[in-house]
Amino acid sequence: MTTDAPLPAPGREIETLDALTPGQAEAVSALLGEAARADGRQAVSEQGRLQLRGGHRAGVRHFLLTADGVLAGYAQLEDTDPVEAPAAEFVVHPAHRGHGHGRALGAALLAATGKRLRVWAHGGKAAARHLAQVLGLSLFRELRQLRRPLEPLDIAEPVLPPGVTVRTFVPGEDDTAWLAVNGASFAHHPEQGSLTQQDLDDRKAEPWFDPKGFFLAERDGELIGFHWTKVHAEERLGEVYVVGIRPDAQGGGLGKALTAIGLRHLAAEGLPTAMLYVDADNPAALSVYERLGFSTYETDLMYRTES
Repeated sequence: MTTDAPLPAPGREIETLDALTPGQAEAVSALLGEAARADGRQAVSEQGRLQLRGGHRAGVRHFLLTADGVLAGYAQLEDTDPVEAPAAEFVVHPAHRGHGHGRALGAALLAATGKRLRVWAHGGKAAARHLAQVLGLSLFRELRQLRRPLEPLDIAEPVLPPGVTVRTFVPGEDDTAWLAVNGASFAHHPEQGSLTQQDLDDRKAEPWFDPKGFFLAERDGELIGFHWTKVHAEERLGEVYVVGIRPDAQGGGLGKALTAIGLRHLAAEGLPTAMLYVDADNPAALSVYERLGFSTYETDLMYRTES
């Protein structure tokens, strides 16, 4: 554990930890909740929120910023990608903004990574874009959130490729096969493709997890694709959480069919709207989803250092 105070200010301290105590995790969760209510969206991703608990996670560090002893800001740094720079997310409590705490957290992250850093700005708000500029970061990734109504569900009956059947996920029995197909499907995508059994277990333990909305496509008894849906109950929002097709099964319309199956499931659950995330530099996926009635709702931006 180290304590650092970049951009010194009276009463401000930044503590760097490899793991949070249950009390610290609860305090950070409360801060994230207050920020989400003020901003209309989460400042830290689902993966980041899951990593608050459960003790030490390889490559993950937590930065707690206190002002006069009160938790005023939080940052999480994940250094698990063998190629890309460490990735961070950070937030300042709404009641403590305007005092340079965001810049202090950014400076601490830059110092911790030797100025080799990627940072998410969820929602791409003007304040976040300005802070990125102040910290000397450049835009390099754009992640779009798309949405479409589920009422009416004007999607054609899904047509599966010959020999393909679909069933739902069985926790414990399908874990290993799903992790293998997920890794193969997203080998080009470091965040999704590197999910581990621990990551899967974390999600299975969440209140939203429902295997009835986790669809697996098989051919000759082998898993070749999947569509995992998610329900955001409070927002009454369904999500195309992740669709993956094994590389040797791509190009035959399986992804479109699985997406339609998942959307029909979400509509049957009585949800009025569906959403999903897709990278802006993936025109093929954007085209597929736009043909399915999706359009851009908001955008997350990622910035990085030039080095």
